[in-house]
Amino acid sequence: MPTLSVATSGLTRRFGPVIAVDGLELSVPAGCVYGFLGPNGAGKTTTIRLLLGLVRPHAGSVELFGQPLAGNERFLLRRVGALVEVPSLYPNLTGWENMEVTRRLVGASEAQIGWALHTVRLEDVAGRRVGGYSSGMKQRLGLGLALLNSPDLLILDEPTNGLDPAGIHEMRDLLRRLPETHGVTVFLSSHLLAEVEQVASHIGILQAGRLRFQGTLEELNARMSEQVVVGVGQPDQARHLLS
Repeated sequence: MPTLSVATSGLTRRFGPVIAVDGLELSVPAGCVYGFLGPNGAGKTTTIRLLLGLVRPHAGSVELFGQPLAGNERFLLRRVGALVEVPSLYPNLTGWENMEVTRRLVGASEAQIGWALHTVRLEDVAGRRVGGYSSGMKQRLGLGLALLNSPDLLILDEPTNGLDPAGIHEMRDLLRRLPETHGVTVFLSSHLLAEVEQVASHIGILQAGRLRFQGTLEELNARMSEQVVVGVGQPDQARHLLS
């Protein structure tokens, strides 16, 4: 059985009468890119907040690196980097200065700034104010901030949202390289299968808070090729046209 970076058991979270996450059983192998796929409102962001300890579950549990998150948040989350929604940046500061602010907060070494900027390919523009960065550059800087503490697990919520085609290509390339070059497990959410299958080796599909599929990309492709189900509003007319 592979070592798991993330495992959940019966994970459930409600908001009033709405069950946002319903009995979730995630298994994220170490060293993979795990694409967490689902439509808007499926519960992806709530799941990410549960994994990061930002909200508490009403039932179930989260394990990171084989240890329960509950009671071990400070220790375990030091090994996690995250980019949830739009990165929080100071537009009047340079890229380097933004990194320096976060470096001091997380207690990383100054050498980590250079490494992170090199990893996200921003070292040549680190002296420029972030307000002049493109959306893709800002997103990559946000990823660099998440890498400052040399995490073993990187959690990203819709990392290509709002990017132009060039920015999407740059982000894809970065995410593909991280497990191989730095040994980082990447957990990323998206509502686009075409986007996820470009980078992910493993897939989880969430719908209405429930996990509908979990496995490798190859297993998903094999299942999708088995059958195609078409729903029509007027079955009798469709049957006549096809006969």
